[in-house]
Amino acid sequence: MRLPGYALGVEALFGLPHERLTIRHDAGKSAAPYVHGTLLAVRRVMNTTGLIHGLDRLLFDA
Repeated sequence: MRLPGYALGVEALFGLPHERLTIRHDAGKSAAPYVHGTLLAVRRVMNTTGLIHGLDRLLFDA
């Protein structure tokens, strides 16, 4: 859904009969909430050799 004043938004719906769980995230007018994660990924990938399967393995120490 596109709304004025919101550049990024995502909603996940899960449900069973007679119940529903909704998780929603709205980032606001810019992509600023994603800048720190993007910069972290760029810094980590520069020191990585080989193939990594999954962004979580790049961003989080396992």
